[in-house]
Amino acid sequence: MWLLYLATGAGGALGAVTRVFLSSLFVDSIVGLPFQIFCINVIGCFAMGFLVEMMSIYWSPSDAVRHFLIPGFLGGFTTFSSFSLEFGLLFEKHLYAEAMLYVFLSVFLGMVAFFTGVTLVRMFSW
Repeated sequence: MWLLYLATGAGGALGAVTRVFLSSLFVDSIVGLPFQIFCINVIGCFAMGFLVEMMSIYWSPSDAVRHFLIPGFLGGFTTFSSFSLEFGLLFEKHLYAEAMLYVFLSVFLGMVAFFTGVTLVRMFSW
């Protein structure tokens, strides 16, 4: 089990470093939108779809390699790719209502949690 944790951690570190490096290759923003993060999310989602499908059809890596790549590297590169995977799994099981609810709740509650954290800090700042 520890090997899987180590593989995930190593992949996550490499994914985070790759994210910072690749994002520096893109302009900061386009028409006021954070273009670097947008590009990273799109690249990560493509990589998630590509790897997961390759692993289900053509390639069966060890658990350590799977953990290094999916929750590790791609999780460190962008958690949006993991979000997309979960949505895709629900969608492919024809659980359309659940998939849309997952998207709505994730985005809505994520934003509520973000602004709650901001508000708490502001409330207790002096």
